[in-house]
Amino acid sequence: MGVKGLQSFIERCCPEACVTVNLREMARQQVSRSRQDRAASLSTIVPTIAVDGMACLRHWYSCKDWVCGGQWREIMDVLKRWVEAFTSAGIRLVFFFDGLVKEQKRAEWVKRRRRVNGEICKIFNYVKAHRQQPGRELFCLPSGLATFTSFALKSLGQEVFSSLQEADYEIANYACQHGCMGILGQDSDFIVFDSAPYLSVAKLQIGTLTTVLYDRQRFCRNIGLTVAQLPLLACLLGNDVVSEEWMQNIRNEAMATYRINHPAPHSGASQGQMVLAVSHLVSSVWDRQERGKGHIPQSLNLSGAQREILKRGLCSYLLPGQEALQQGDIPALPSTPAFEKYVSPEILKACREKHVAVEGFMVYNVLCEGVTECSNTLEDEEDTELIPQALVYKRCRQLIYGLLLLHGHDGRHADFPAVKEWFVYPGHPLLEADMVHPLLASLPCDNPSLDLLWFGSGPEVSALRLTSFLSIFGCLDFSELYGTIEDSLLAALCLVTYTLLQVQTLYEEDADAYLSQAVCVRLKSPQELQQIKLPFLSSRAVQLGSLYVRGLSHLLFANCASECPLPNAALMPWQSFDGRLFHSKYLLAHNYTEKTVLLDNNPSCLSLFLCLKEKLMETCRKRGRILQSGRIAPERNHEAEAGLSHRERHSVSDQAPGDGERWSEMEETTRGHQHGGGRKEKWEAGRDRREFRDRLWEGGGRMRGSQCFHSQPHFYNDGGPLQCPPKQSRSQSHYNRGRYRLAPRWSQPPPPGT
Repeated sequence: MGVKGLQSFIERCCPEACVTVNLREMARQQVSRSRQDRAASLSTIVPTIAVDGMACLRHWYSCKDWVCGGQWREIMDVLKRWVEAFTSAGIRLVFFFDGLVKEQKRAEWVKRRRRVNGEICKIFNYVKAHRQQPGRELFCLPSGLATFTSFALKSLGQEVFSSLQEADYEIANYACQHGCMGILGQDSDFIVFDSAPYLSVAKLQIGTLTTVLYDRQRFCRNIGLTVAQLPLLACLLGNDVVSEEWMQNIRNEAMATYRINHPAPHSGASQGQMVLAVSHLVSSVWDRQERGKGHIPQSLNLSGAQREILKRGLCSYLLPGQEALQQGDIPALPSTPAFEKYVSPEILKACREKHVAVEGFMVYNVLCEGVTECSNTLEDEEDTELIPQALVYKRCRQLIYGLLLLHGHDGRHADFPAVKEWFVYPGHPLLEADMVHPLLASLPCDNPSLDLLWFGSGPEVSALRLTSFLSIFGCLDFSELYGTIEDSLLAALCLVTYTLLQVQTLYEEDADAYLSQAVCVRLKSPQELQQIKLPFLSSRAVQLGSLYVRGLSHLLFANCASECPLPNAALMPWQSFDGRLFHSKYLLAHNYTEKTVLLDNNPSCLSLFLCLKEKLMETCRKRGRILQSGRIAPERNHEAEAGLSHRERHSVSDQAPGDGERWSEMEETTRGHQHGGGRKEKWEAGRDRREFRDRLWEGGGRMRGSQCFHSQPHFYNDGGPLQCPPKQSRSQSHYNRGRYRLAPRWSQPPPPGT
């Protein structure tokens, strides 16, 4: 996010500070200067750009389709071409991604997550109303894009780092220490840091390698400040550490004084005037005897709390070797890991190294920080039939926590550990972290120590790693498939099986869609995937696509915790998932399409699919989960279909004899719910449906097909489904939330031992 209003101010009011540059020419000039300097190091001889990977995600994801779960093979092609453009210019790239959210920025993180929840609500309203993807004004990055992109770049041979502190701080520090040619990103904090030049990724033209360089010195001259005064300006304007609210009174006073001294309105907007007003304030109160970047002028009218938060904000811009308020003000890594007494020092050292090198995922966050988080997912808050992904995979995470914290122990510590979870899902207000306790998986052998699992060798240890991984998903029976099918398919089978065991409102057709696309995507090029035609979109399939991708990140987490029995490369989405392909398979499966057609008329794909499905069905039967057929018929967008040929329309909508009437009835019902009646009738219809689900829940009943679903999840343990909690009573205010009310908080699994 950076500094409130600073980026737009520079672009509108300081055009002389926005310099168009050619990166190829900049690199050539740096090489020429370095050759003349005999003392130049290798890092300065090779032109290097430090890249803010998080800021580049929107730039990289240029794929047309985004709402279905992500076009992962296409994004891999984009990344390859992007890296090649810089490599051909002789430019070395070093990428940084956020490794964790620091607690001092948690409030801002929560604020953003709530805002995105509102945007996701608009996306689903659009999809349900129009049965097609919204325009770019509602664009939302596919789930897991940051995580998987960092692994993708590493697979392309790039240097990639995951941060232990704030990523922008580590980027600025790396660029300063290594004499980088520039920092490529889109965060105005990089203007404030006294580091390498700030290059805009939003203005980057990859074909010509031209972009805009924001000149720090020219900007300072324009507003009458020095580089040393920029951190104070940034904190008074508001940033991720010092929120706008903290310094509102200071800005109000600055603006009042500025308008008295400058009665003629500035050419910029009100926020532009605010930047100038605060700049004048900083210049007027600055003690010329105190020139340190962390200096807080005594003349500022600050309370004790304001002075303390301002001090933290200023220190967030101080790089090693730069002046600080006092010794120790430079941000430092935490000295004591959260769960130090549960694991050995060797484990802590190894997980830190893997985290930084992007060879591990979430393990460092658990062991050293005691916190995990997950950002927004495309989930329909009005659909209470599908469980949010955070709760679908909660038991999986608990078992991973158990693997990391309880293996080699009996799990009966007096101070039983709990991990703080900040997971975003419908109905969760994010007022505080969820405290989640680890669980021990049931293994066919004694629980080994984590040191043996990570540092042991030999075939027995390798088998133990695979067993630990499979046990997390309840798929120990699949060990016989290891080595006989591709690792990516084994992982996909584990994920689909686990999901079906957890979510009772998934049907056989959903399993067919998941498995068929996992089998078929391996044989398709990015161009073939782009050419798939979808006559309409299903909001349910949109959510199921995101559910699968979030599941892949949990597979990655479990694999890293188990010391990688499967190569991490096999768990990447481009190996087993494509959003557009999955959506097409979903529509086909829910229209009872023959399996031969579902598998692209490919005999080998069909054979592999049937093998995977047989294993899935067998495991589900053993756990008491009988898959039922329940076709979900989405309302079709007849306007969109009008533009398709007869063959294209019926490639997805061919119907079995007698099915047309049921499609018609369900479409009529759907249209009635969406368009019929006024607000009162819609509210009453919604209340009737909720009350009907509640009565069904009280009786523990469940209707077949697509007529009715449980509105509460089942969580499985080794002995079958856990006992579900009683229905919560609902006050009258619950029914007065309006049409777009948040879904209720989903029930949680009972704590271990109950």
